[in-house]
Amino acid sequence: MVLTVVLVGASLIGASRIGPSPRGQGQQNRENAALTEWRLHDYSGNAFVGSKVCAQCHTKEASTQIASPMAHALSLSADCQILGRRPRLVFRNGSYTYQIIREGNQSIYTVTDGATKVSEPIRYCFGLGKVGQTYLIKYGGQFYETRLSYYQGIEKLDFTTGHPRAEPRSLPDALGRPLSAEETGNCFGCHSTASLDGSQFQEDRVIPGITCEGCHGPGQKHLVAVKDKKLKNLQILNPGNLDADTLSQEFCGTCHRSFDDVMLLPGQGGINNIRFQPYRIFNSPGHKGDLRINCLACHNPHDKLERKASAYDSKCLACHLADSHEAKTSHRTAPACPISKQECVTCHMPRIEVTEMHNKFTDHWIRIVKPGAPTPN
Repeated sequence: MVLTVVLVGASLIGASRIGPSPRGQGQQNRENAALTEWRLHDYSGNAFVGSKVCAQCHTKEASTQIASPMAHALSLSADCQILGRRPRLVFRNGSYTYQIIREGNQSIYTVTDGATKVSEPIRYCFGLGKVGQTYLIKYGGQFYETRLSYYQGIEKLDFTTGHPRAEPRSLPDALGRPLSAEETGNCFGCHSTASLDGSQFQEDRVIPGITCEGCHGPGQKHLVAVKDKKLKNLQILNPGNLDADTLSQEFCGTCHRSFDDVMLLPGQGGINNIRFQPYRIFNSPGHKGDLRINCLACHNPHDKLERKASAYDSKCLACHLADSHEAKTSHRTAPACPISKQECVTCHMPRIEVTEMHNKFTDHWIRIVKPGAPTPN
């Protein structure tokens, strides 16, 4: 899948990294318990209330989150803008021909070897499409991840990341990769909201994309707590209250892949692990352990992704001195860059091309990049 995701098992991997919270041990325990429920999708006695209910109190966040990339991590075929604007996509692989044809409000995925063919409607579109978009069909009662994905960099179809490029052995093989029940749950668990009950995928409950409750958990108990003014336990997961390492590795890393997850990959994922930001930032020399280094320090999940390099300068200068003449403070002790104090990320977090995905990804392994040096893995 273009936007590969993973859910880890029942235990909090790396839980020993969870540190004390300045808000007190009781609050820390509640946040850790909420995080565990969120990761396990263990919501017994709680229920999803929908983003419209959340927006009644959290107006500002709700008004911008709807346009965020996470909100569009999954769409139904009928709502897929990429396919809606491209009524016919064609690809050939040896003797096999692939087509995605728009018919009314659905798109049909067809594979033929010239003698026989299989046609199935695309049910789900994974990914916003800024990089790429992968599709799920059902064949023989089982979900298949399509062998081909759409890539924005070339504006056409190409092989889905991780799929073989050789000519298929058979027509079913040509369709794509059949997904196990666990893999199906993993995909929907990170691209949709409310679709998992524990480890069980509930297709009839799928809310496309990551909505408010996708990150914070179901809101029913929260509404009761607010009504009863139980402010010390609001019965909701607030990731901003987690310590920096837990936030990046245990929360964001659940879907964007943590250090622990990538270490389990064959060859640690090679060049493809460039897109696994929590893993990359965990390896950043001189930054690991600094409580200010976490995903939320630079990214607002309730808004669009900021793409201007200069927008992140203030984040770097919150820790680093602007120049060698500036006096250190208790909060800013990191040395100044001798080269520049503008657009820091263009040098220290370079964009690395992943050829098979036809895109460059910002490398979150923060470092001094030396000309000609290989990209660390």
